[in-house]
Amino acid sequence: MPAIPAWLIEPLWVQFAALLPDRPTYQPTHPLGCHRKRIDDRIVFDKLVQVLRFGCAYEAIADATCSATTIRGRRDEWIELGVFAQLKQIALDAYDRLVGLVLDDIAVDGCITKAPGGGEAAGRSPVDRGKQGMKRSLMVDGYGIPLGRVLAAANRHDSPLLGPTLDHLDDLGPLPQAITVHLDAGYDSQVTRALLAERGLTGEIAHKGDKAPIQASQRWHVERTNSWHNAFNRLQRCYERTEKVIDAFFDLADAIITVRSLIRRAWTLYRWNNRPARRR
Repeated sequence: MPAIPAWLIEPLWVQFAALLPDRPTYQPTHPLGCHRKRIDDRIVFDKLVQVLRFGCAYEAIADATCSATTIRGRRDEWIELGVFAQLKQIALDAYDRLVGLVLDDIAVDGCITKAPGGGEAAGRSPVDRGKQGMKRSLMVDGYGIPLGRVLAAANRHDSPLLGPTLDHLDDLGPLPQAITVHLDAGYDSQVTRALLAERGLTGEIAHKGDKAPIQASQRWHVERTNSWHNAFNRLQRCYERTEKVIDAFFDLADAIITVRSLIRRAWTLYRWNNRPARRR
């Protein structure tokens, strides 16, 4: 079973490959001139997508075409080059240009997942008997396109993470004059209202003690995006220990989510030569 369908992985790979520097097929400095052929980048990219989607270990996904060491080494090389972050930003810019980000209504929420291996972004989970867990504070636009995230230990409260999460708005260029931030009852405090007022944002915050369905309003977009993220098993049950690797996998997942939404929404807005016969 493919990790993601061909109509989605092909445009991702084309853009990803354009960001990679040229590398010789054989190492030219080898003294005997007989160094083994470099593993093709496309093979490693497909392996990383499989690790992200299925959550399997590198050793389990390795085969005769590519070893686990090569997958990890190429992953770290691409992280140092910033390729994953660039891919996410290019996908976001393309979506904004072709469809348009809904930035006058944004939503922020925290999501706790498992982190059995511990690591830099892990801590005692208050919802899993004190086991190791990770929290992400996620910001999305009015449709659910991921705009930015902050990683923290599972025992961190959502409210202190709101400010660093909203800082990602500075990376989006021109913003609407009026922005409404939709938050759940965990943010219902004077500190949160003061923070939003300092930034010139309007808060639509659920009140503590009231039934959630009555106040759901436009927060369901961020809940749906959290579900999209948790469909990637590497993010739902994270064994990575270093935060930069976790961020790289999140950037790749964000790019997949954004491009998938772009293709689906562009199907009703545009016509092109190889346009699918039906909406994906």
